[in-house]
Amino acid sequence: MGNKNKTISFRVNEDSFETLREIAEERDISLSAVFRDYVDTLVAHDGQVRVVPEHELKQLQQSEEDSESFPPKVKVPKSFIREHERLELEAEHLREQLEEHKGYVNYLREQLEAHDDDEEVIQLEDLDAGERDEPSFRLG
Repeated sequence: MGNKNKTISFRVNEDSFETLREIAEERDISLSAVFRDYVDTLVAHDGQVRVVPEHELKQLQQSEEDSESFPPKVKVPKSFIREHERLELEAEHLREQLEEHKGYVNYLREQLEAHDDDEEVIQLEDLDAGERDEPSFRLG
């Protein structure tokens, strides 16, 4: 399979559209190219893109060189990642078991409703109260 291009469409208000058109004209590129550049930048930086005016860009670059890089990076131990993956798998397994249990409960309810009309239900309390002539037994 080759790398196929996909089309993205969305709506913006007129002011934003005019601003985007001006940006495209300043750079002497098409409006589509503006979006492609933005998407390429967004993908290249894992969604961590900030849009800033050009006059603030040099100040921002200087301050970023002095401070930590953007986006901030955190080292996570492999044991934490493995534990997280294990818990995700366990959660998925529990969700599957819950769905099976719900299905079984629904099956039992259907069976109960189907047989509810056929058989009479006798409560244990009714059995104890009704017949006193028979001898009683105790365990123990």
